[in-house]
Parts: sequence; C-alpha cells; structure tokens
Amino acid sequence: MPHQPLADAVRSLMDRARSDLAELVAFPSVADPRQFPVEECEKAARWVADAFAAEGLTGVRLLDTPDGTQSVYAELPGPAGAPTVLLYSHYDVQPPLAEDEWLSPAFELTERDGRWYGRGAADCKGNILMHLTALRALRRADGGYPVGLKIIVEGSEEQGTGGLERYAEAHPELLAADAIVIGDTGNFAAGLPTVTASLRGMTVVDVQVRTLAGNLHSGAFGGAAPDALQALVKVLASLHDEHGDVAVAGLTTDQTWTGVQYPDEQFRADAKVLDGVALTGTGTVADRLWARPSVTVLGIDAPPVVGATSSVQSVAKASVSLRVPPGTDTGAAQEALVAHLEAQVPFGARITVERQGNGSPFLADTSGPAYEAMGKAMVEAFGTPMVASGEGGSIPLCNTLRALYPQAEIVLIGVEEPTTQIHAVNESVDPLELERMALTEALFLRRYAELRSV
Repeated sequence: MPHQPLADAVRSLMDRARSDLAELVAFPSVADPRQFPVEECEKAARWVADAFAAEGLTGVRLLDTPDGTQSVYAELPGPAGAPTVLLYSHYDVQPPLAEDEWLSPAFELTERDGRWYGRGAADCKGNILMHLTALRALRRADGGYPVGLKIIVEGSEEQGTGGLERYAEAHPELLAADAIVIGDTGNFAAGLPTVTASLRGMTVVDVQVRTLAGNLHSGAFGGAAPDALQALVKVLASLHDEHGDVAVAGLTTDQTWTGVQYPDEQFRADAKVLDGVALTGTGTVADRLWARPSVTVLGIDAPPVVGATSSVQSVAKASVSLRVPPGTDTGAAQEALVAHLEAQVPFGARITVERQGNGSPFLADTSGPAYEAMGKAMVEAFGTPMVASGEGGSIPLCNTLRALYPQAEIVLIGVEEPTTQIHAVNESVDPLELERMALTEALFLRRYAELRSV
C-alpha cells in the first residue's frame, strides 16, 4: 500500500488538477505560426512557468531556443547529499486536425464518460499536471522535496525542430542530473504500470514527382500522357510488400521484441481497427511496433475530390515517415529510403526527394537505482509490478540527454495509455491514470532519495 498521507494528498489535489488542465488546454499552443498565433505558445509557456514558481521552485525563466520557441526552466536545490532529478514534459501540442470530428471543442477540456477530453489533455499537458500534482502532494504531505529538482518543459517537441536539443548542447551544465524523468509516454494499458524502455527513431522525406509541363485534359491526353499522381502512387505502393512489411532494401525487418507482448485483439481494440480489416505486417504486434521499421505516408499534395477537374496531373508530392528501432542508424536508414524512392519511380518521371529532420532511436538501461525506485513506486501506487514496453514514437531529446549526461538514468513514464488517442481527434486522459501516475512520481522521488542516500 502507498504511504497513505501522500495518496490522500494526491487525491485531494485532483479537482485542482482538472481546473489547471482546463486552463492549460485552453491555449491552442501549436508551435507552428502558420496555423495558430505564436502568442498562444507564449501564454502557455508563461502559465507553466508561473505554476512551477508557485510550488517553490526558483530560477524560473523562459529559454529562447534556436528554433524560435521558448522552453520553461526551473530548479530547486535539494537537501545536503540528495540526488538531483530532472523532470521533462512539453506544452506544445499537435494541431486539432478535423475540428468538426471532435465531439466537444478541441481546446475546451470537457468531461465525458469519466474522461477529460481536449487537445493536449494527455500529450503532453496531462503529463505537466502529473509533475505538478506530484510536487504539490509532496509539499502537502512532507512539507518539501526529498531531492534536488530541475524542470524543463519544451515548446516545440511536436514540431521536431530541435530547439531544446540545440540549446542543451550549447549549455551542457543546465540540465545535468542524476536521474531524468521524461513525462511523455504512458502505461501499456490503463492500470498497468509501465516504463518505456525503447523508442524508435524517426526520419521524414518529402518526395515530388513531375511528368508534364502542366496539367492536361484527361480525355484528350489520358492513356498516353504520363500521370504524376499515378506515378507517385506506384512509388508509395512499393514501400511495402504483399504482407505489409517494409520493402526498402538495406532495412532489417525480422527483429523480434522479447519484452511484454501486445495481444492482437487488444491492439485491434486500442487502434479501433474496423471489423474484417486485417492488421499489416508479419511477426507479433510488439515486433512490428517496437523492434522493426515502419513506413507511413503522412500526406499527399494532389487535387482534392471536391473541385477536381478532368485532368492528367503534372506534379504530385507526398511526405513519408520512416520509424526505425534501436540499433539502426537513422541517417543510413534515411539514405536507404531515398534510394528506394528514386529507384521505383516509373515512366522515367522526374523525382526529387527532400530530406527532413532525423531523430535517433533510444534504448534505456533499466539496471540502475532510478529504475529500482520507479519499480517500488509503481507497485505501491498501482498494486501490481512494473513492466517495461517499447514505444513506436520518437523523443529525440532522449539521445541528446544521454550524450550530454552518460551517467544519468533516463526513465520514461506518463499518462498516455493507448486509449488517450494522442495526435488524433477526441484526445483524452483518464483522471484515474493521472492520479495514480502523480502518486507514482511522488513516491519515486522519495524512494530514489532513499536509495541514493544509502
């Protein structure tokens, strides 16, 4: 059983967590000025800074990072001899996508069926409230913090523009810590305490195909004039074999995952796969998500159906994402993808491939005292042992922190269990997950201080 005064403190703070999350979700803090005013990100950053300052942290300031966004930093020295823990999250969010598909306004926290809905409710503003609620509970139950603290809340994680990574590299002393808690993942299933031990890396390329000087009438020229959209579709279709496995030469696709498994039916339910539609790829679901590469077409520039004319297209463009598991060099994988796309273009069409950013995969060392302390905390908070899972997404900052602080343990946790629908419409957070994860983090800070002081 968890320490009861601490558990009671967390529970008593949940109404405040909801009201705070509502305030934070109300900022449409999408770090892309083409979509939302930059002032919304600035307001969110100031809200976060004020919230941590109110919990007794000092040195609170906004860092102007090289990509033009702001990160929030705060710190507080711990008791003599205590370790230092860095807590990370990000306040920027994905755009709401099709706002007419939301059952409630995207930037208005709404309770429905026991969950709290809104863009960023889980990713990652819910994790900011996890940090805040854990710290508030420790102050209420213990009167202070057992460790030294550093807080960093990023402003452009979803855009992948690398502002915080470059800032940290230029100020290597800033984020130095004994343990780093990345609040940007979640439990394998609601109620199953999980640390994320593996992250896939990611690279993106934009591919454009040209065939004609301009569009042509499909009746007068179709059948002989090479269609750029048709050519692009053929190129994209070549990225997978008949089973749905990645078919890019130079990428290994037979790795296996040896940790916790992801049953097919559970995955189908979590992913909301339609009845009768088969999953893609071979191997176990865990193999496909966490141990092997995956390719996704993120978007296509082509005429929309509404307003389309009877034309053979002269140009078409797509954005293609490649995820790669630990052990794969992201730069080499990107080059393999580029070579594949260039080799597959039909008709002798002209193809250009623009390389976008890279993020390296990450594999945690789970053998140190921070993981021992997190395991103890999760058993206390959830009443069941901690498991380790992979994560198909990418957090490029993890490898920057590992390079800067090779002795620091990096632990990934959060409120983003599979049904939160992060990056999709109707994103939500389970308040019970938020409560238990806040309690977990508070207990972790205690247990880690105890282990490091022995």
